[in-house]
Amino acid sequence: MSLEPIDAETALELYLADRGNELLEASLKGHKYRLGHFVRWCDEVEEIQNLNTLSGRQLHKYRLWRREDGDLNKVSEKTQMDTLRVFIRWLESIDGVEQDLSQKVLSPAITPDENSRDVMLDSDSASKVLAHLEKYEYGSIQHVSIALMWHTMMRVGGVHALDVDDYDSDEQCIKVRHRPDTGTPIKNQGEGERMVALSDQVCGLLDDWFDAKRPSVTDEYGREPLLASREGRTNKTTLRAYVYRWTRPCVYSTECPHDRGLGECSAVERDTAYRCPSSVSPHAIRRGSITHSLNSDMPDKVVSDRANVSQRVIEQHYDRRTEREKMEQRRDYLDDL
Repeated sequence: MSLEPIDAETALELYLADRGNELLEASLKGHKYRLGHFVRWCDEVEEIQNLNTLSGRQLHKYRLWRREDGDLNKVSEKTQMDTLRVFIRWLESIDGVEQDLSQKVLSPAITPDENSRDVMLDSDSASKVLAHLEKYEYGSIQHVSIALMWHTMMRVGGVHALDVDDYDSDEQCIKVRHRPDTGTPIKNQGEGERMVALSDQVCGLLDDWFDAKRPSVTDEYGREPLLASREGRTNKTTLRAYVYRWTRPCVYSTECPHDRGLGECSAVERDTAYRCPSSVSPHAIRRGSITHSLNSDMPDKVVSDRANVSQRVIEQHYDRRTEREKMEQRRDYLDDL
């Protein structure tokens, strides 16, 4: 086989262009970010100008360099190396590297427990956050955003994708739709589309948001975003910032569990709220809501359908109930045997 010379930067550009039609934008950005470190290593560390010469030993050196350079844990290291393996396999297909080189890309084996994330917003904290927003920020976009995330278990991408006409006040439900051609793809694409029932309280909040505070705007595609600012559809970065900001304990309880004074806390400003050890991301709200629903005896299948996640993934990644809590819930069914 005759290899065709190619440098790392050009290879990455071609790879991203080739995968652009099959990967969601967020996934494509993830690949670009992770593989960007490999390009940097080739250019600045090893001075590899032609990937034809890439060897298994060099790939192992990259893995060790990336582990140290990025201060990666096992899960992050596995993600980085698994993406690199896909990239190297693609390079094999265009005669950019030796055949079967991808088999020499090693990544750490991790257990299901290691692959899970434990950070979540527990139900007690969620109640305090929502109570604070209801009292002091009622009907604001922050209140509506966080209430929707908690009560529907939606991913931030799903909430971001909602339009005004996705909400049915009479039927008390909201429809999640995959619309990649107009800027709002959702995870799992068409399989992620679903109708989600809403409570009286959430419907009342949405009705008040529409009646009093939602700006009358459209986005760049002429759609009416449910979560809107004067500029149009509120972006996902802003939605994440809302969550970090309002889940700081000092905001909803006036107490700091980390014994920090306002003058010494680096998370006191809105733009640095993510630095608070107790603030959480939207995914932690989703995990907390799923766990709360399971603890409230909502059947696993109902949680799975509502949250658009398989029961296996719920068990591995989302369910934070203790073994004792699960046992006590099963005990409630003994009288029916």
